[in-house]
Amino acid sequence: MLSSRNYNPDVLTCIANLSSDEVFTPPRLVNQILDLLPAQIWSEKNARFLDPACKSGVFLREIAKRLDKALEKQIPDRQKRMNHIFKNQLYGLAITELTTLLSRRSVYCSKTANGKYSVCEAFDNPQGNIHSNRVEHTWENGRCVFCGANEESYARGTELESHAYKFIHTKHPEEIFKMKFDVIVGNPPYQLNDGGGMGSSATPIYQRFVKQAKKLNPRYLTMIIPSRWFSGGRGLDDFRDEMLRDTCIRRIIDYPNSVDAFPGVDIAGGVCYFLWERDNKGNCRISTHEAGTITSESERPLLEGGADTFIRFNEAIPILRKVKKLNEPSFSDIVSANDPFGFDERVANSYRRVVPKYSLSRSQNSIAFYYNGWNKTGIGFVEKSAVQKNADWTRKQKVFIAKAYGERGSFPFLVLAKPFLGDRNSCCTETYLVIGPFATKTGANNAIQYISTRFFRFLVLLKKNTQNALRGVYSFVPMQDLNEEWTDTKLYRKYRLNTDEIAFIESMVRPMPACADGADREASDE
Repeated sequence: MLSSRNYNPDVLTCIANLSSDEVFTPPRLVNQILDLLPAQIWSEKNARFLDPACKSGVFLREIAKRLDKALEKQIPDRQKRMNHIFKNQLYGLAITELTTLLSRRSVYCSKTANGKYSVCEAFDNPQGNIHSNRVEHTWENGRCVFCGANEESYARGTELESHAYKFIHTKHPEEIFKMKFDVIVGNPPYQLNDGGGMGSSATPIYQRFVKQAKKLNPRYLTMIIPSRWFSGGRGLDDFRDEMLRDTCIRRIIDYPNSVDAFPGVDIAGGVCYFLWERDNKGNCRISTHEAGTITSESERPLLEGGADTFIRFNEAIPILRKVKKLNEPSFSDIVSANDPFGFDERVANSYRRVVPKYSLSRSQNSIAFYYNGWNKTGIGFVEKSAVQKNADWTRKQKVFIAKAYGERGSFPFLVLAKPFLGDRNSCCTETYLVIGPFATKTGANNAIQYISTRFFRFLVLLKKNTQNALRGVYSFVPMQDLNEEWTDTKLYRKYRLNTDEIAFIESMVRPMPACADGADREASDE
């Protein structure tokens, strides 16, 4: 056993992440990403590599190690080899002043490229090939035209970082270095706080780095990004469609649990990295990693026939095909849009919600009002006149279900919050969606029973990659005759699922707890 005095860990393995927006990449993971590139690239002394979002410099550092070894025969003199690699092959754009210094220290072993202790003797300037000129946002109607940043949050003085990343704040990225690159690699910033929330509700920006990199038309592109793009939404629909139709994407390595890739970092929906090959088109090999092992691997098109989103789990493909074979209407047809009764009002020029006027006691003209977040009892009463939309639904039987449900460290997944009965003369806030309405309470209760099946929630899981559970996540679920009761056994038989397919569903989705006759306390109010 090594003593603590002899323990000398890689600082880039130990470094703490500043936030979940700008996640540092461990060297182990970097090398797994670089392993996707063809082995011969490391022997090409004229190949150029770009990291457009340097944080710690670890990508460039690990590339330098590979080039150093592979070019030894072509350039035997070590110092000449170092000079050639750092001066002519490695380029980076740092994202902040701090990461600039960290990246240069990691890559050149000196905070200045031409410093006394730099491993490269070929530079005559302190920045070398790792640039970080400050860039400002370009505001238009309160948003940056390049990255979508909120002016209220990001219009700031020079004493603070602008978070206007150079690589994506230009229409002409080829002008930054004025050269072509063979390989673009990196781990771009993931999101910007838009003033209305963080996590899955913040504004994603990683897709802009991918699209900008493609503009440079490298031979190879590989980046690690959140997997939320699989299902689109939040400004990612166009990016999702572009990626799913891009036959240059030949590999996707998917981590449904981000902690398996970034220890200690919880990113909703997980992360993935991909390999894009300009000159090699075809199907994509998709690997799923869980707890350090590959749990599934398959080569297939990214876009399954009849689907508009990426099917994350290889084992789900034959199940979905069997369901779609019957060509039934979608359950999403009876799921409401967001804010079914019009209570989502905001304070002027703010994201802060206006709390509806409600009472904890019933009056002659009031109806039951289900809410979450303002009072833990979750039920009150509002005047009928307060309902701004779908007033006729208040008089009918229906089902309420949370529009968002998040799980942390839960596997198998529950997927959805517990649905509950919305009796006649009731409504709800934007926390919930409405399913129905139904002519009878029996129909509503049968819908609750159907939602509670593992089969139902498994098909939702195929589209739900974040906590958000809006109407679109129900589109793979087939509609049933809700005059009948539905169980998993009955559904498995109807769609002729075999024992392996049933086992996979039940390995992914756990049984639903007994449904409550009121608001689910696990529902999110985002």
